[in-house]
Amino acid sequence: MLNITNNTLHEKVDLGQFEAGKKVLRGSHYKYLNRFLKIFAVFLVIFVFLPWTQTVSGTGSVTTLTPEQRPQTIQSPIPGRIEKWYVNEGDFVEKGDTILFISEIKNEYFDPQLAERTGDQVNSKKRSLNSYENKISSLGSQIGALQVEKNLKLEQARNKLKQSILKAESDSIDLEAFKINLEIAERQFNRIKQLNEEGLKSLTDLEEKRLKLQESQAKLISQENKLLNSRNNIINAEIELNRIDAEYGEKISKARSDRATAESDMFQTEADVSKLESSFTSYQMRNDLYYIRAPQSGYINKAIKSGLGETFKEGDPLVGIMPSEYELAVETFVEPIDLPLLHIGEKVRIRFDGWPAIVFSGWPNVSYGTYGAEIVAIENFISPNGKYRVLLAQDEDDHPWPTAVRVGSGANTLALLEDVPIWYEIWRQLNGFPPNYYTPEGKEMAEK
Repeated sequence: MLNITNNTLHEKVDLGQFEAGKKVLRGSHYKYLNRFLKIFAVFLVIFVFLPWTQTVSGTGSVTTLTPEQRPQTIQSPIPGRIEKWYVNEGDFVEKGDTILFISEIKNEYFDPQLAERTGDQVNSKKRSLNSYENKISSLGSQIGALQVEKNLKLEQARNKLKQSILKAESDSIDLEAFKINLEIAERQFNRIKQLNEEGLKSLTDLEEKRLKLQESQAKLISQENKLLNSRNNIINAEIELNRIDAEYGEKISKARSDRATAESDMFQTEADVSKLESSFTSYQMRNDLYYIRAPQSGYINKAIKSGLGETFKEGDPLVGIMPSEYELAVETFVEPIDLPLLHIGEKVRIRFDGWPAIVFSGWPNVSYGTYGAEIVAIENFISPNGKYRVLLAQDEDDHPWPTAVRVGSGANTLALLEDVPIWYEIWRQLNGFPPNYYTPEGKEMAEK
């Protein structure tokens, strides 16, 4: 060394002789620090073995438990033009109250008395239907009368035919008798002629027998004519029988054809009546649709179509309404990797936006400002945001949710899983492992 100072550097310097060294190098500091480190080490060992509740976090919003309780828009099933508003935004309406009145914009419905005129057409068609029914009844009676008359005429013709047959048989028998008489007259004439030639009979007797022979021949010829006439009468009776059958058959067929035509017209009229009644009912219902009414009791949120004279198409939303009676629920969205960890009936803690809360995710019992819920539905298809939707209802065993919570406000959820040591949770988080997959005890018992 250069030895430019009188102070020795190779000798040990006692810092305790200095004032600062006296304040810093006191032995009591080491004792307190060692005690603190020992207590902290013991506390850390105890801490890592404390139970930690695994959770699945999610974000969502407040909704209602059933679909009919959620905010909705009211549409018109027909196109129209706004004519008059009966409510203002924020008004409370009962079910069935009129919200607004619309008018028609389609030219085929411009007639204000369209339903009444259609009703008149229905009544006219019904009267026409009654006329067809009466005509069918009359034709049926006419067919019956023709059938009875035909049977009587046929019976009369059959009787006449029988009479002609019997007359022909009688004439045939008479013809045979006249033939016998003729043969007798011929034999007598021949005998008298022979006797006359022998001189035993006079010429007068011969002439008398000749006269009787001629009379017998004339009577035979006359009887043959009568027999032929009788046979002609039989043919005429058969022709008359066929004529009557054909004549009345034609009349009955024509009456039946007229009745079938009337029945066809009646059926067509019935179809027209049904069609007109359907149109009449549609027109009446369409007139009723001009008044847009509240489907349920609630508050008018917003008039989507405003002003007067504004036109819209069928199905366009006109006004939004929020039901007055509803049961709150929370819809939350979880990652697909966490979906197998959730089951219906499991407990969930909720923190509502706007409500102060102190949340310890691993110790839900010491959290403040959170509310209990229960899983009631899990969606089976992924949502557009890439997560699965889970519906939560209020836990009846926990304290009730705030009454001031409104549908649509935000909410953060913590689904409670099984309890694990803190060291295991730290190890899981450091390695990026998912929470433990498990099956609730209630579900295991149900499966067994």
